[in-house]
Amino acid sequence: MLSGFGTSVFDDTRTLCDSEMQLVRYNAPFMLKKTFARGHTPRSFPIKKNFCFACGQDNLKGMRLKFAQEGNRFVCRFKLGKRYTGPPGYCHGGIIATILDDAMGKLCKLRQVIAVTSKMTVEYVKPVPLHKPLRVESHELSKRGRRLTHKAEILSEEGRVLARSKGVFIIIDPERIFGRK
Repeated sequence: MLSGFGTSVFDDTRTLCDSEMQLVRYNAPFMLKKTFARGHTPRSFPIKKNFCFACGQDNLKGMRLKFAQEGNRFVCRFKLGKRYTGPPGYCHGGIIATILDDAMGKLCKLRQVIAVTSKMTVEYVKPVPLHKPLRVESHELSKRGRRLTHKAEILSEEGRVLARSKGVFIIIDPERIFGRK
């Protein structure tokens, strides 16, 4: 178990303690402050409640993952409980895809845009264990017009890649799609 991390009521997510709000960057003369990403929308498009299955803190039956921005990437540390079982002792593939999709979706906050998943591929490298410390990281690969290409990986506590994904996201106009700005 990672020291300093608290487990949620559902034993399905991991959260950072106040003492871990600063990230020390070795070989760099400064420290970066972690910024937490709430929901999928930029600050210019606020929502009152977030019921997203993966990251929605208002969804009591969801995963309630908490992502932190670290430079130009997003990271979430978590543990998966038995309710996410696929093969005995391991996570269901659909849950793995959900976590990867949500991690890639967080990257839209870096550009202050709203984008939807257009295409996504998942490579299941090794079985993702339940009840073990895990982390998901996402990075932007490219931007071309309204097309954003992102990648994400789920890693074990030792840093081994368990699953990886690449996704294409299309930037949308929230006023046109949702009827408000």
